Formats: sequence, C-alpha cells, structure tokens
Amino acid sequence: MPTVVNVGQAKTHLSSLLERVRAGEEIILAKNGQPYARLVPLEKPQKRKLGLMKGLGKVDKAFFEPLPEEDLKEWE
Repeated sequence: MPTVVNVGQAKTHLSSLLERVRAGEEIILAKNGQPYARLVPLEKPQKRKLGLMKGLGKVDKAFFEPLPEEDLKEWE
C-alpha cells in the first residue's frame, strides 16, 4: 500500500521522498487529505537496436539521380 504524504510535508522532505521513490516505493501526494498526485519510479529505458529492418535500408543508384523538373517545382 502506498504511503500518503500531504503537500506541506512533501515540500519539506522532497529529497528523501524522491530517494524512497527511486528505491521502488510509490508515494501518494495529498492536498487537504485528498489524494492529488502519485510519485512513482521511472521505468528504465530499454536498449534499442540500431539499424533498419532487414532489407529496407538499401539504396539503389536511382536514389542519387537528380529529380525531374516537374518534381522540383512542387518542392518550391
């Protein structure tokens, strides 16, 4: 069950509350005794594989040829 902390206490003890959250605890911030917000630890980002899907990263010679005049006019 998460710990409930009033905003006034949270202002005074923010650093220690953040350390508790970093350790995995969930803390509910309350305003006038009513739940108002929730402090939860961030999920660690997952490692991403660099690169494109297999076979989609290839470029043929036509890619480097100049665009036709009609296509260039549309970009202006």
